Order: sequence, then C-alpha cells, then structure tokens
Amino acid sequence: MQHPWTVTQLTRAISDALATGIGPCRVEGEVASFTAARSGHWYFDLKDDGAVLSCVMFRGRNRMLSRPPQVGDRVVVGGELDVYAPRGRYNLVVRTLARAGAGDLQARLEALKRKLAAEGLFDPSRKRPIPALPRAVGVATSATGAALQDILKVLGRRFPGVPVYLAACRVQGSEAPREIVEAIELLNAHGGADVLIVGRGGGSQEDLMAFNEERVARAIAASAIPVVSAVGHEVDVSIADLVADLRAATPSHAAELVVPEREGLLLTLDELDGRLRAGVARAIRVRRERLGRVVLRHPRRQIGEARERVGVQGVELQRAWARSLAVRRSAVLSAAGRLEALSPIAVLGRGYAVALHDGRAVRDPTSLVPGAPLELRLHGGTVDTVVESVRPVSS
Repeated sequence: MQHPWTVTQLTRAISDALATGIGPCRVEGEVASFTAARSGHWYFDLKDDGAVLSCVMFRGRNRMLSRPPQVGDRVVVGGELDVYAPRGRYNLVVRTLARAGAGDLQARLEALKRKLAAEGLFDPSRKRPIPALPRAVGVATSATGAALQDILKVLGRRFPGVPVYLAACRVQGSEAPREIVEAIELLNAHGGADVLIVGRGGGSQEDLMAFNEERVARAIAASAIPVVSAVGHEVDVSIADLVADLRAATPSHAAELVVPEREGLLLTLDELDGRLRAGVARAIRVRRERLGRVVLRHPRRQIGEARERVGVQGVELQRAWARSLAVRRSAVLSAAGRLEALSPIAVLGRGYAVALHDGRAVRDPTSLVPGAPLELRLHGGTVDTVVESVRPVSS
C-alpha cells in the first residue's frame, strides 16, 4: 500500500505539475473583484461564464501601469500558475496586464499616426505660436467636468478678468468626437478668442479615445485659431496632442500656458516704464548741458559782424585786384618795349631807309635794272626815284 503524502508534499507536487505542465500562459477574462493591498500588491479575480481565477500582481510589476484595472474591465493577463500553500489555493502570478483588444486598438492608432504624419499634420513647421496676451480664451470641454473648473481657476488667478468662451461638449463616449469637432468649429465661427484649449481631465485610454479620433485631429489642424491640447494624466501622447499647436500636460497647465501672470506682467511694465523715464531724463539732461554751452548772440550783432567781414574781404579784394592789374600793366609795357625795338619804323628813325619796288622791299640789288622806279621810305616820308645803275657789292 502506498505511503500517504503529507499536505505539504501534495501541495508542492501540484505546484510543480502546474509549473511544468502548463508553464507561462495568457488568460482573458473580466475583472470580478479587485484589492490594492497596503504592500502595493494587487489581488483580483478573473471570471468568465464558467469559472473564476484568483490572480496576484506584485508591486514591482504593477507600478509600470498607469492605473489599476477596474471591476468589469475585460483584460488579458500573462503569467505563471502557482499554489499558495498556507491556504491551499492556486492562483495566477500576473506579470503583464492589458485591456482586451488593446493590441488591435494600438495598431489602429499607430496606422492613423502614420497616415496623418505623412500628410504633414504633425510637422513642427505648421504649428503656430500662442499669442503672448490673448484678448479672450476659448475652451472646448465638458461643462460639468473638473477640467473646466481647473482652467477657470488658473485663469482667474493668473490674469483676472480675461474673457472665456465655452463651447460645451462631451469628452467621452461615442458622441464625444462629433461634439468636440462642433465645439472647435463653433469657437472658430465666433472669432472672439485668440487661443483655444481643447481637452479634458485624466482617465483610462478608453476614456480618452475621443482625442485619438481622426476627425478630431483634422478639426484641430483646420482651426484658424491656435489650439492648445489639454488631455490630462495619460502617459501615452494622444493624436490631438500631436496635431495641436502646443501640448499641455493637464487642463491647469494649459491655462498657465495661454495667459501670462498679470502681476508679473505689471511688474515688468513698471520696470520698463522706469527705464524709459530714466532714459528720457538722461537724454534731456545731456541736451540741456550741450545747450548751456552754446553762446546765443543777438541777430543785429550777427549782421554787424557779417558786414565787418564783408568790408574786410572787400578791401582785400580791391588790393588783390590792384596788385594783379599792376603786374599785368608791367608785363604789357615790357612786351611793348620789345616790339618797339623790333619795329622797322624805329630802325628808320635812326637814319635808315627802305627801298621798295612794286611795293616790295628790295633785298637783292641785282633784281633791279637801270631805269626801274624805286620808292625810298624814310622816317619822315617817302622819296620816288629811278635806278641809274646797279653795282653789286664785291665779296
């Protein structure tokens, strides 16, 4: 007869059989109960129509998830079966947890991201700057949600009195995408706001799915008014965040981004005003000092001094003219003297005569013949005569 096993031995054998016979596995089911222990571990049950499975997810694993599962969530978990010996219960030690269908959903989101990116909707070059001091702020969100109250609270604290135009819309559920698009279009048609805040508070990925819809992304891209997305408390970036001109982590953060702090702005204006006043005063002081160094004279005195200068210059001009005239007169007389010395009349005055034949001076006596008429020009007149004979000068 077989020796009986102890409870511990049988429990260990069952644990070993589960570990080696089944090994790592993935299980899909609905969360039937959930407890978050003070130690940080999660304990919950998965069920389907025919059975219930106890699960545990230790703190080191669940800390990587953005939020714990909720009762009623349909999830897919991965892990290994184990037996909890003190109670004789087997459970699944969960290492991974994802909502059912999340893989297909993520694939669709990635495909949409690639499509919109190829069209340039995520391109930083198309994103517009947010106005430094908007005349009014438009908000597209739920009228009853905490996001709107957070936005109004921050706007009122940072810049009291800034107008806010609300286009109320649902931000969760099947009708949310259509209403968000209509809210954006309404705010654009109104035209009173210089910047829009579009978003909601935190939630699960399913809660935020409206902001991953293609029509919402295209409405944000088509907005004539710059858009700040404010889809809060989700680790993953939504498609609305990628298309918007500026992304805010939360609605409160969005309100901080769209308006400056009024007190700080006033302090800056006061500082600039003081610097401007000091600069103007310094410029006036410098110009006064320069003006003080300028000697102002009466116009009559200036005219008198000008007349004196004209008189002096007139005398100097006359003297210069007289000097110039004397030099020119001397030059003319010198030239006249030289011409006089070369003049034939001056030669005749010294007792010489010029013999002319047919009006021309006779240079060669052999050109004449006896009986040729001659005209002798003397200093005091002329003598007509006739050649008696020609006697060349012997050399």
